[in-house]
Amino acid sequence: MGRSGAAQSRERADNRTPFERFVEVAYTRVSQAPFFFVCLAVVVAWLASLPLWVDLKAWQVAIHTVSSVFTLLLLVLLENASRRAEEAAQEKLNVIAEALAALMDSRAPDDQDLREATQRLRDAIGLEARH
Repeated sequence: MGRSGAAQSRERADNRTPFERFVEVAYTRVSQAPFFFVCLAVVVAWLASLPLWVDLKAWQVAIHTVSSVFTLLLLVLLENASRRAEEAAQEKLNVIAEALAALMDSRAPDDQDLREATQRLRDAIGLEARH
């Protein structure tokens, strides 16, 4: 399947760090069904391993430790991906608002209400960065 011109230009201008690329790949993989089934297999294997453990508490600690470490790592990766997606969406909204404000400016010389609305829109652009 061919990529669009915009997708190809994004790939050429990709200035993401290796960590950011890793986060994107990890985010894509953990949000798919195979990852769920791998996790399910780990839990089933853990349950099936009960007869191999002498101490029931050690058996429980094993899964708790593994799942806690794994959860922490996934949380950090997913939060990073979420933050970057939110920033990208906000940037797109800002660009759309700037374009709308420019369009409104072109029609505003004769309309005081439109000039005021344009100024409010321009004041709102980038508001998330100021708070």
